Amino acid sequence: MTDTILSAAPPRTVAAPRWRRWSHGLFGSPLNGVLTLACVALLAWAVPPLLRWTVLDAVWIGPADRCAEAAGACWAFIGEKLRYILFGFYDQDRQWRPAAASLILLGLAGLSGTPPFWRRATLALWAVGLATAVLLLTGGPDGPAVPTERWSGLPVNLLLATVGMVAAFPLAILLALSRQSAMGGVRTLAVVFIEVTRGVPLIAVLYVATLLLPLMLPAGSAIDKLLRAQVAIVLFVSAYLAEIVRAGLQAVPPGQYEGARALGLGYWSTMRLVILPQALRTVIPSIVNLTIGVFQDTTLIVVIVVIGLFDLLNTARSAAQDPAWLGFYDEAFGFAALVYVVFCVAASRYSLWLEARLRRG
Repeated sequence: MTDTILSAAPPRTVAAPRWRRWSHGLFGSPLNGVLTLACVALLAWAVPPLLRWTVLDAVWIGPADRCAEAAGACWAFIGEKLRYILFGFYDQDRQWRPAAASLILLGLAGLSGTPPFWRRATLALWAVGLATAVLLLTGGPDGPAVPTERWSGLPVNLLLATVGMVAAFPLAILLALSRQSAMGGVRTLAVVFIEVTRGVPLIAVLYVATLLLPLMLPAGSAIDKLLRAQVAIVLFVSAYLAEIVRAGLQAVPPGQYEGARALGLGYWSTMRLVILPQALRTVIPSIVNLTIGVFQDTTLIVVIVVIGLFDLLNTARSAAQDPAWLGFYDEAFGFAALVYVVFCVAASRYSLWLEARLRRG
């Protein structure tokens, strides 16, 4: 018996060393070898000049005159204009307000992404945190009022992206459930809204919200243009997020629905306790990808549509128009790109961490 069991056991496979797997992927075939050598040649041609410009020949401190004589990048310009690029038109002695508002938004996003904080108290924390962030940006309660036209820099990007995703999430869940509803009228309305919204570009939705909507309002009435853009973002994002949630709902096995009904759970209890947790876990990468896209699209919103507002990219561009530091656009756009890369890579790594944690759970 023992001999039979031992002979039936599958042989153990030893994983190949990492260097062997890499070499096989790089030179496993003639085509792979040619592509690898071409990439190495391209890097050898592009990296040394880039390294000289960014590090070796760069100017890190000093006035603008010193930068004019250098052959590399002028990072002294970033050091001089860092506050303006990040916080825009806020007075220097009051820039702690947009900085604190940005930290609150990032802290709320970080807490909400941690499974131990997935509870009802976090919703109340979001309400308090968003109200505090907006209060800080408006200048209250102990300072002069700051109109939304003077909101600028990184806090604008964070506010639009954060509120856009948070407010769109419950609406997207309702839309996804409505699209799968057995009630024909509700399903038709959800399908029409989702398909129409996803069928037009974001710029068209924003033009309607910021330019055409004021013309439709009664004379003398007005809605803040930042608020109009924010509502447009919420509606647009909710349509895309609804399709992501619907894909997660379809991935849940039918046996989960049957098991919930066998336990006597109603529709909403089944969705809240059984179906939605599994569906949302399945589509975490898609949700993070949409979040990254929304954060990047905030530049499109404030630069093209919302006239008079300056986001991070626009403050970086206007900083290079200062007569004392005129023309350092490469450094300005490079720093703004680095900020976007840091946020987007952090979001991507968080997605991988959350997937691994939920898989272990």
